Amino acid sequence: MTVVIQMLINGILLGSVYALLGVGMSMIFGIVRLTNLAHGEFIIIGAYGSTLLSLALGVDPILTLVITVPVMFIAGVLIQTVLINRVMLQGSEPALLVTFGLSIILKDALLLLFTADARHANVPYSTATIRLPAGLHIAVLDLVVFAISLATILILTLFLRYTYMGRAIRATSDDTAAASLMGVSVRRTYGIAMGIAMATAAVAGLGVGMRWTFYPSSGGDYLLIAFGVVVIGGMGSIPGTLVAGLIFGLAQVIGGANYGMLISYLLLILMLAVRPQGLFSK
Repeated sequence: MTVVIQMLINGILLGSVYALLGVGMSMIFGIVRLTNLAHGEFIIIGAYGSTLLSLALGVDPILTLVITVPVMFIAGVLIQTVLINRVMLQGSEPALLVTFGLSIILKDALLLLFTADARHANVPYSTATIRLPAGLHIAVLDLVVFAISLATILILTLFLRYTYMGRAIRATSDDTAAASLMGVSVRRTYGIAMGIAMATAAVAGLGVGMRWTFYPSSGGDYLLIAFGVVVIGGMGSIPGTLVAGLIFGLAQVIGGANYGMLISYLLLILMLAVRPQGLFSK
């Protein structure tokens, strides 16, 4: 029984990181109707930003979010406004190709700037654990990343529900034409949505950098995880992303190092066959 409970705890902690990886892609899927193939590279940029700033400033990587989140938000708005919005009038395929090209450019740029060496954001509590009754334990680092993930998803949910811009984003997601007739600037809304997606990618990059080592080429792995989380949870559903992330995390813990990802992607295939719209789709 203790082993089962420990596996559940580990799966939930891991799943919260996976939910954080997918929340930005869910925003773009649900609102802009765009498959952002550069999302994995955005996450790795966030990981590099937090790791290098932490080393340069001598602070905890969490504090670097004060810099990385606003910078990546602005970068996201500019990318959507200058690049993607210009080609979206021609259909979704050109916009998809733009993100594909952006992914390749960013990956090669990261390789040139930082070489192929592995990086990791070191924190003083990386090996600390909390002992619980019945022989259970929780890694302090995992608990910190779990709290960051839940806080990010909660803040994003409250923003979308209670602010004017959040309502504008949801209206644009529901009906672009009706939102435009009601005075909502669709292009501006798309830019804000991409900015938010990249800001969450900065937070996800922090979680990746603190938990695992990463390379310039690691973006593709996290893109696949984010895609699976979004498909299972339902495009544009923030609560669905959280639930799907937990499912992915539990599946990987149950399967272990050898079969964890295999079980996760088998669940993805099953979901596509049985309920392709996702668990929490409209």
